Amino acid sequence: MGGCLSKPKPVEVKVELTLLDKEKEVDLMSPNGKASPFSECRLNGSLGHCSDEDTMTLRPHRKHRDYIEASVCHVKDLENGQMREVDLGAGRALLIKEHGEFFAVGHKCPHYGAPLVKGVLSKGHVRCPWHGACFNITTGDIEDFPGLDSLPTFQVRVEKEKVIIRANKQALQTQRRSKAMSKCSAVINSSTGFSHILIIGSGPAGLVCAETLRQEGFTDRIVMCTMDKHLPYDRPKLSKCLESTAEQLQLRSSDFFQTYDIEILLEKEVVSVDVKTRTVTFRDGFKIEYRKLFIATGSRPKALSYKGKDVGNVFHPRTPEDANSIATLASSKNAVIVGTSFIGMEVAAALTDKAHSVSVIGIEAVPFRKAFGEKVGKALMKLFESNRVKFYMLNEVWEMRGHNGQLKEVVLKSGKVLRADVCVIGIGSSPATAFLKQSGVHMDSKGFIPVNKTMQTNIDGVFAGGDVVTFPLALRSNKKVNIPHWQMAHVHGRVAALSMMGKASDIKTVPYFWTAMFGKSIRYAGYGDGFDDVVIQGDLDELKFVAFYTKSEEVVAVASMNYDPIVSRVAEVLGSGKTIRKRDVETGDMSWLIDKGSQ
Repeated sequence: MGGCLSKPKPVEVKVELTLLDKEKEVDLMSPNGKASPFSECRLNGSLGHCSDEDTMTLRPHRKHRDYIEASVCHVKDLENGQMREVDLGAGRALLIKEHGEFFAVGHKCPHYGAPLVKGVLSKGHVRCPWHGACFNITTGDIEDFPGLDSLPTFQVRVEKEKVIIRANKQALQTQRRSKAMSKCSAVINSSTGFSHILIIGSGPAGLVCAETLRQEGFTDRIVMCTMDKHLPYDRPKLSKCLESTAEQLQLRSSDFFQTYDIEILLEKEVVSVDVKTRTVTFRDGFKIEYRKLFIATGSRPKALSYKGKDVGNVFHPRTPEDANSIATLASSKNAVIVGTSFIGMEVAAALTDKAHSVSVIGIEAVPFRKAFGEKVGKALMKLFESNRVKFYMLNEVWEMRGHNGQLKEVVLKSGKVLRADVCVIGIGSSPATAFLKQSGVHMDSKGFIPVNKTMQTNIDGVFAGGDVVTFPLALRSNKKVNIPHWQMAHVHGRVAALSMMGKASDIKTVPYFWTAMFGKSIRYAGYGDGFDDVVIQGDLDELKFVAFYTKSEEVVAVASMNYDPIVSRVAEVLGSGKTIRKRDVETGDMSWLIDKGSQ
């Protein structure tokens, strides 16, 4: 979900691993972004940036009562490299000192509201402790994902050795800022069958691509088409918050898309792409010609083979309606989950306080083994069992039995019969690229689209990103990989948009993802595919641990639970191009992860 381009040199690393206080993660819905009054403000500076006079010149209609000013600390209270959350009376800000200069920005990550003071400050940006998003401390701009919005910045000055912050009250309340964006300069009929940019898919890759184009000054037509009937929404929450509506999960409002002339065609399925005529055809016969195309169709759930396909109340959760139906049908009833994928396990966890019983069927002996290893998988399995989840591992489904068309029993190949009123199938996914088979866009044997470092396919003017691609990962010496993470899709969308505008930018990021269950979260950074050993620090039984995944004596990924912000710290090290050796983490002595900290 930093960059690493050249082959890094080994570094020696040392200090004692310290357990940080657990910060309870508030599961906030992703609100619609709103432009901050400070979006036009000059950059954050040293002892006095964006003066009152400058601000009033930029926004002459702003009155002094819209602002608050407060002395927040003595100039010597913070050392270089430290952060402090300060209260201005009308809201809080994050005060930062780096290289002798003070900066003030919003104190909450706009993604899910994480306290940035608990994050990692490094080389001019602060990284979120929960999901790894990075923000420039001078401009507040988002520099790495997930999330769409940036941070507001506030004026800082020093008078008589007192640090004074002057902030807009509204910005203190919203704690987010949308970057300035252009609009379409042409008057276009929505039924016109031509778009300069056509985006297939409305997930994070497609949405970030469209927004980046407008942020970079693109003023021609942008059309985004999707099979969904909803505007872009926070899909990862579907399996964690089953009762959420599409409106609650919405990433941007309809007004936002109208304001910035990003057209969205809902419930539109693409059936073919003709790269010679640059034409996309939809199932209803409608056609659109394009100048440049971005394919970000995501993935489709893998089908399960079993007897009784006509039985109802069996779901491959994909939409808010699916999630809502699962929650309703499982209420005080028996739920069966097939598969130990992240989606399946998150649904199982979400149902434990609703369903009478929750059963999980898996083909392996331990859940999460491929991603987290056997030791971590067993610890998580115990967590589920302590929350009334019953596992049937090394097993498969043979038949779904129903009564009056509705599910009543799930029969396993072992012969075991489970009572079931609702069944959720989560056995993985495959790329949604079937419509490209005759297009000329190259795909591999699994249906993934290989792209280069600028997200371009083998066809000029055709780009792809998100779950559907294999791309060169700098962290692994540009090996082509598929990483179907929410954070990575954001990065792909931005890189593709810049490439379309002739502003080629490499994929400079450390993969970062997370999962949540029973009020606990696991963070993960790096690319651990094919790891050959796991070094555990902390206590697995207490679910307070750090797991370092190694391959050929090198740490390739890290996961943690209740050890924030260690995963974000490791992401910073990996992103800087340094190599972490296995021997460096076996002792638990990791000074490279500890800085002066925050207050």
